[in-house]
Formats: sequence, structure tokens, C-alpha cells
Amino acid sequence: MKQLILGGARSGKSSLAESRAQQWAQNKNGTLHYVATALPFDDEMKQRIAHHKLQRGTGWIEHECPLNLPELICEFSSQDVVLVDCLTLWLNNWIFELGDDCCNERLEEKIERLVNAIAQSEATLIFVSNEVGMGIVPLGAVSRYFVDNAGRMNQKLATVCEQVTFVAAGLPLELKPQEGKR
Repeated sequence: MKQLILGGARSGKSSLAESRAQQWAQNKNGTLHYVATALPFDDEMKQRIAHHKLQRGTGWIEHECPLNLPELICEFSSQDVVLVDCLTLWLNNWIFELGDDCCNERLEEKIERLVNAIAQSEATLIFVSNEVGMGIVPLGAVSRYFVDNAGRMNQKLATVCEQVTFVAAGLPLELKPQEGKR
């Protein structure tokens, strides 16, 4: 099972993802993994990370993976339930890692490697990603580049995930319901 959970900032998407991951791990007697893509680059981000850890509680094996997500996904087995939070931070990390060498082709290659790893994985995977394309078009070129690529990435992931959920105000809306639950 592969699921993508989309939403805006503080929409409740992470809480929903954590709840579903815990439920699925319990149902299959699997091992819970939490993959964090955030880099603690300032005090506010450090506080966000601490808040998420506190909210999540115990019982999770934690992995920090700001860049090499496809490689990590390939290491999990069918007994693993893996929550990746979040893909838009992972994308942002790659944009800044590539720097001046960042172009559509290089970033597209990173996204394709991720999509291929997801498609081949036997683990239960839950991905959290921000839906950033519903607001106004950003003024800055880098911001527009990020928004455009986040939208493309989310579309590609939606094709390989069996379930896609949008969360707003803590309420889930199933965009692509799990087969048999329509």
C-alpha cells in the first residue's frame, strides 16, 4: 500500500499520516518508521521538528534523510510501515543542494528516481506533501520554480500511490480512494 497525503501548512496532514501509519502497523504487526526530510536550519524549524517528535510519541524508528530518499526507501521490507514527512522539504533540499546547477532535467531526474523507488518498494509507504499551488502565483522566480516542481512531483506520486488524500482544516478528502473503499 502506498499513500500520498496532501494539504497546506498546519492542515492536519501529518497527524492523519501518523494515525494511519500506526493503524496499518498494528494491523500487519509491522515495524513503524518515520523518515524526516527537514533540515534544522534555524530555531523555528528546530521547534517544528521538536513539536512533531513530541506529538508522534514513542514506537517509531526515526531516520533523517534530507536528500537520498530513493536509496532509503529501497532498504525497507514488506513488514515495514514507513511515513515520509515531507516531500516538499525534500524537493526544497534538492533545489538548494543543486544550487546554480539546478535545472528542470536534474530535478526531474531526482523525482523520477523517487517515483521508481516507490513503485518497486514492497513496504507500506505513506508520504506527506504540501499542496502549494492553490494560492497566488509567487513573484520570485525561485518560488515559482519550487511551486511548479512541487505540483509536478505530487502529480507523479499520485500515479504510483493507491490512495491520495487531501487534508484541509483537519478534515480528509479522499481524492483517490483505496481500492475497495469507494
